[in-house]
Amino acid sequence: MNQQKLIRAIDIVQKDILWCDPKASINQAATLVKEHQTSSILIKQGEKVLGIWTEADCTKLDFNQPELFQQPIERFMSSPVISVDANTSLQEVILAFHRHKIRHLLVTENDDKAIGIISQSDVIKRQRIEHYLQLRKVKQSYNPRIHLLTEQDSLSDVVQAMANNKHSSVIIQHTETGDYGIITERDLLKVLAKGINEKPLWDIAASPLISINVEQSLLEGYLTLQRFRIRHLGVVNNQGKILGVLSQQNILSDIEHSYFQQLEEIIHERDHALNASQKHLFLAQKVIESSLDAIMISDQSGTIISVNPAFTSVTGYKPREVIGGNANILNSGRHDQAFYQQMWGKLNTEGKWQGEIWNKRKNGEIFPEWLTIVKIGDDLNGEVFYTGIFSDITERKLNEARIKSLAFYDELTKLPNRRLFSDRLDIAISTAHRNKQLAAILFIDLDRFKQINDTLGHDVGDELLVSAAKRISNSIKEGDTVSRFGGDEFVILLTEMHCMEDIEGVINRIYRQFNEAFYLDGKETYVTCSIGASIYPFNGTTAEELLKQADIAMYQTKQQGRNGYAFYQRQMHESLNNKLQLQNKLRVALKDEEFELSYQPQIDSESGKIVAVETLLRWYQRELGAISPADFIPLAEELGIIVDIERWVLTQACIQRKTWLEQQQDIGRIAVNVSAIHFNNNLLQSILSALEISELPAKYLEIEVTESCFIENIDEAKQKLQEIKALGVTVALDDFGTGYSSLSYLTKLSIDTLKIDASFIQKTPENPRDCQLVKTIINMAQSLSMNIVAEGVENKAQQGFLSNNQCNTHQGYYYLRPTNADHLFDTCDQQTGVISLNADSAKMQGFDKMRAKKSPQVDTQTKNAANTNSMNIRPIIKEH
Repeated sequence: MNQQKLIRAIDIVQKDILWCDPKASINQAATLVKEHQTSSILIKQGEKVLGIWTEADCTKLDFNQPELFQQPIERFMSSPVISVDANTSLQEVILAFHRHKIRHLLVTENDDKAIGIISQSDVIKRQRIEHYLQLRKVKQSYNPRIHLLTEQDSLSDVVQAMANNKHSSVIIQHTETGDYGIITERDLLKVLAKGINEKPLWDIAASPLISINVEQSLLEGYLTLQRFRIRHLGVVNNQGKILGVLSQQNILSDIEHSYFQQLEEIIHERDHALNASQKHLFLAQKVIESSLDAIMISDQSGTIISVNPAFTSVTGYKPREVIGGNANILNSGRHDQAFYQQMWGKLNTEGKWQGEIWNKRKNGEIFPEWLTIVKIGDDLNGEVFYTGIFSDITERKLNEARIKSLAFYDELTKLPNRRLFSDRLDIAISTAHRNKQLAAILFIDLDRFKQINDTLGHDVGDELLVSAAKRISNSIKEGDTVSRFGGDEFVILLTEMHCMEDIEGVINRIYRQFNEAFYLDGKETYVTCSIGASIYPFNGTTAEELLKQADIAMYQTKQQGRNGYAFYQRQMHESLNNKLQLQNKLRVALKDEEFELSYQPQIDSESGKIVAVETLLRWYQRELGAISPADFIPLAEELGIIVDIERWVLTQACIQRKTWLEQQQDIGRIAVNVSAIHFNNNLLQSILSALEISELPAKYLEIEVTESCFIENIDEAKQKLQEIKALGVTVALDDFGTGYSSLSYLTKLSIDTLKIDASFIQKTPENPRDCQLVKTIINMAQSLSMNIVAEGVENKAQQGFLSNNQCNTHQGYYYLRPTNADHLFDTCDQQTGVISLNADSAKMQGFDKMRAKKSPQVDTQTKNAANTNSMNIRPIIKEH
């Protein structure tokens, strides 16, 4: 290229420098940029340049901050400012943009005095490549990875989409009209200039979206950008569908990567190109100098005759250090002679070679590169040249290794994942079959991991998983495999097992590891695990069978109380199928109206009158008959439908109490049991809904809770109880003494009534210890001004003992079994309301309470169908 035609930075620099004080607000800075129709502003203090702020920096801001617009610009500027000398060539300017991944450069001269700014747009305007763009199609250059939002999204969504995807624009579609608009970095700058960030996206977006057909030439796209003075075009197909975005950056990238396709043709037809198309030669020189790929040209002997700036950037060698030298200066020594013989053989026969190669930088570092070598012959004088175009693929190789690791290993624990485990299991089964050995699968599940994860946080949960993975791995021999299938589920493959003792030995080593405390977030925590085992070939001969059986055995261990292990047995499968069958029927029980309510009164032992009624739930399954609440309530909690069931119970109970109220039945409150799950999932709203539907005054409703409602967060429970009591609803603590009883929470919580559990009443007055315990509970409740209800009163001796110790409200079979609403008052004197103790209870159907201790016996067939734990596998379960 003629030296007189060399374009330097000073030839294209914008000399009108826009600047502001570092204390200027971001609103003021954005206003200046907008008014001067530029894309950047320098931040200066005196004559010193402190930083630069550009349109691209808008995507780094948090538009949700109300004080954003008044923040000083110095908080958001980029510093230090990258600069080039005024005499820097245009090609070196392009390389500087790529090297620093920026769009603006400060131009300086004479002792670093700032004279102006160069943007990427300035470079494109001086490339003189219209003829080249005419030959290219839009479809070859546009970016198809668009991010589409609607006008209903927020400005923060736009900014986040730009930042996450490293895009300079986002397409906006109007949901009603279907029209498209676009929001670019320049539009974000306008928002900052106006100081208003609450405008609808459609008002911010430029619309309608100016677009170009994907089949049009790149020159048309470039001219359209210039005509409308914009930087982005929508790209559409013949049907008008949005395919992507074409930007000025896309055009510049297309120019930079076009060299290889042009180079061979230009050199091969050199004489013709000089006479017929001087522009092509000019473009080739432009591209070779500004290419982001390293380019080296050598002669037939391997002597280097030319390199481009990117070559220096990749290898560290300056042109004067390599021109005239041999190309083997880059050899890394990692390839043998056969590799190079194959390369040169293909070059000589096909004229081209492409592949991955390891070369060496000037500093001695060996790096991978993707290399294309083209053999170019000069027909005029018979000379042969070789052009090598290569790029550093170190980052790509790292990404490939990372992706390969993610494909076969768990990212958190670094253990093999399910995919790699399955491969190894298939091999292990084949080996065990061939060598007539045993293989085993151990399913391991951390007990109560969800509780730890939810209460201590996911970071602590991850810490536990990593520690558990290490301990389990330390328990197996080399050649066995530990895998994480997901969550807190680990699976072990044991190979070369000779007997059951070998397998149990591994299990015992695992439990010894778990006997040691875990240190989570600096605190000592003990965690147990449940293990299920299946053995090849006894429990199956395929991977699918063995995994399924081990999973079933692990589940059985959980059902038997956790912290143990079980070997798979056939009856486990049958038990699990029974449970699954019951689960399916339970899911539709509410819809099929299979639930019924019964009621059991609470009696004042002095007057004999009903003072309250407890609501009890019963399930009559059409095929299985009566199902015990002890069986279906835990299932409902496990399936996540307990809240829906309890809402139904609550509403129906309130409706029934409203009916009795209208009948002038003086029976006090109606009590409804709620689970801890419901208590912690918007119980207040359920109560409000039930009261509204039934029109029952709140003072006639009592909610019965258990101690499990308060365990996780006593302060949160206190707040919820206060909200319930504020309605006028009373609260009873049921089953007191059977859970995590604590005097401290009784003094903190708003409890009206304390119900003594039936298990303490059963052995009174015969058992002195139980008698003393009941007396203590009564005295404690009286000291806290609580009402007392004794549950499970079944005979006159119990009734007398309780009355003599100032507990006068009783509930139990001694007075009346649970019955339906129609028969509740059959034994009451219509004049006095006193209940008769001599009623024919055989006429009344007993109903189950919503806990196991109050469930009447059901027939054996129903029990076995409902209870998945009916199999006696205790000899198999090992407790630790």
